[in-house]
Amino acid sequence: MATDLLALSRRVGAALIDRGVTVCAAESCTGGLVLSTLTDCAGSSAYVAGGVVSYSNEAKMRLLGVREETLMTHGAVSEATAMEMAREALALFGTEFAVSVTGIAGPGGGSLEKPVGLTFIGLAGPDGLLRAARHVWERDRIGNKAASVEAALEMLLGALAD
Repeated sequence: MATDLLALSRRVGAALIDRGVTVCAAESCTGGLVLSTLTDCAGSSAYVAGGVVSYSNEAKMRLLGVREETLMTHGAVSEATAMEMAREALALFGTEFAVSVTGIAGPGGGSLEKPVGLTFIGLAGPDGLLRAARHVWERDRIGNKAASVEAALEMLLGALAD
């Protein structure tokens, strides 16, 4: 999987360079793995601005401006939170694109409503682009994190192709 992620990261980097745009990330359950994967490629400083790892709700609110109301109403692991994380990261870093990841990596922490592996990937971009995708991974903790990174990079690559 690591080789596949590196190849995907190279494709994303090439697309960002081709479009002349930059990206940032707001990560929770991936703990910085999205940006780590993007920066595994030489020259990534040309398109990666930075990111925030906001693991706790307090960090989401303080560092990214995620609204307490969103967290109380929808929870940290939700489409609404993923979209707020992406939108606020975009504003914070001044990039053209921002990806966000929030989820339950496991093995604990799940419930009937929100099972282990539930992850939301957010994307914010030009012209008001703001979307999120829901996934439920059925892997171990490391596998869930890797799958989330792959999904985030694929979502970004899709937006860059539009």
